[in-house]
Amino acid sequence: MDARPEPSLYGACHSGAVRLRLPFPPEKAIRCNCSICRRLGAVLAYYEFGTVAIEGQPEHTAAYIQGDRTLGTFRCKTCGVPTHWEPLAPQPGARHGVSLNNFEPWLLESVPVRRFDGAETWTFLD
Repeated sequence: MDARPEPSLYGACHSGAVRLRLPFPPEKAIRCNCSICRRLGAVLAYYEFGTVAIEGQPEHTAAYIQGDRTLGTFRCKTCGVPTHWEPLAPQPGARHGVSLNNFEPWLLESVPVRRFDGAETWTFLD
């Protein structure tokens, strides 16, 4: 019998200044090897933009905006932990990428993690 509790849909950065609530458990996660994701060690779940509750933004977050300037990668200003990315000018169908590293370990353990080649081919490697 598995004694682990149901994975919580609530997560936070290390300091707790930025808190996240997912609308439902992720079906899968993505580990990308693009230049920023590989440096962050990001394991992301994707949700429709606006469906993830983010407490502490913008007062406790800072965005890193690069490249084509279409999305921001957010981190906590207090502890520096990356929390999510989001589009700068959301259009219908836009998504959030939420770092599952900010949740209980069993949330990430409960979903398959797909490897995505964001560095070169923009295809899944599995």
